[in-house]
Amino acid sequence: MFASASPSVNDPDRGFCRDCLTTQRESSRRCEVCGSPRLVGHPELYRLSLAHIDCDAFYAAVEKRDNPGLKDKPVIIGGGKRGVVSTACYIARIHGVRSAMPMFKALEACPQATVIKPDMEKYVRVGREVRAMMNELTPLVEPLSIDEAFLDLAGTEKLHGMPPALVLGRFALRVEKEIGITVSVGLSYCKFLAKVASDFRKPRGFAVIGEAEALDFLAGQPVTLIWGVGKAFAATLEKDGIRSIGQLQLMERGDLMKRYGTMGDRLYHLSRGHDERRVKADRETKSVSAETTFDTDLASLADLVPILRGLSERVSARLKKAGIAGRTVVLKLKSQDFHIRTRNRRLGDPTRLADRIFQTGLDLLKKEADGTRYRLIGIGVTDLTDLEKADPPDLVDVLARKRAMAEGAIDLLRDRFGKTAVETGYTFGKYRPRRNDPETEQ
Repeated sequence: MFASASPSVNDPDRGFCRDCLTTQRESSRRCEVCGSPRLVGHPELYRLSLAHIDCDAFYAAVEKRDNPGLKDKPVIIGGGKRGVVSTACYIARIHGVRSAMPMFKALEACPQATVIKPDMEKYVRVGREVRAMMNELTPLVEPLSIDEAFLDLAGTEKLHGMPPALVLGRFALRVEKEIGITVSVGLSYCKFLAKVASDFRKPRGFAVIGEAEALDFLAGQPVTLIWGVGKAFAATLEKDGIRSIGQLQLMERGDLMKRYGTMGDRLYHLSRGHDERRVKADRETKSVSAETTFDTDLASLADLVPILRGLSERVSARLKKAGIAGRTVVLKLKSQDFHIRTRNRRLGDPTRLADRIFQTGLDLLKKEADGTRYRLIGIGVTDLTDLEKADPPDLVDVLARKRAMAEGAIDLLRDRFGKTAVETGYTFGKYRPRRNDPETEQ
């Protein structure tokens, strides 16, 4: 149900109900039509058009949707006792469970939780459904991950017959009704503060940060609110006596850059609410990778090589499907004490071939097989490009040419008879890619 007249930028005292979308006075405590307390109002509400939308506890929400019996129970999405938490529902978070937490710690914090292994194919499918709805609102949709994106709705008021704020409210209700999960919306004048706002009132949040209030709002926030200030850099700022964004607002740009380089420039601008980044549609993919966490730590090449081969084939398959190739191969290893090693090598030409990815990764892996026991291995490619210059015929390495031809024949057989129709000597009887191992595209 909508109000008889759509609000405009000249209605600063008007808000709307997030449950029935009826516009009403900002001073109201409950909806004048449906009685809902879920009202949103702000002096700049109908002047703002840049939003960040984030699905709430996405993986867990999808699982709860598909199994209503889990609705009021703590749910953790993760890879068994040896893995880490991919995400946790808000009930589990109350018990202290957090993303990237080792599973054994998560189960210590919340032993009654239901643990579900990730089903990435399903999550990608649902994520695409949400993305398709976003694209109906504006052509300027910039995905950040499978479950979040920036949207710029400037200039869409005539198209939708209502201002961006109401369009976003309607979108949130539609996702909840048609897809069965919830989203949180952050609305502001820049990307930095839109993303900050979307985290405010999760789940099912709708928060607004206007330009007039930005300085005062930011002054009272910790420096860790600024994108790029992680634990390590926050500790550096702490040593320098800087804990709040308000302290950064009192510092000169030159002083901050002298102390912290390019990061100092970012601190100066973002602490003042200055963010000139624009929403860019169809954000370019930067990397494609696959990884797996072992049930028991592994150290020998005999154990690691078959797994590396299987992961290389998965990365290759995704590159071929997307019609892209990568020039730099990246190997990732995580030791039993959770220390991460990354090694990379730049190739002479971009590749999408599993054999080249594997052989390059194998060279890197041999140098790291020093007796260290690993709990995770991953392989990926970066420096992505199209296929025009990928994998030119190798006139010197005849065996490489034969392997490339054999790989093409294997691909045809797998397309026709299934992924396990043909296996290499590396993987036969030793490793089969698990559907729940993480695959990333960034």
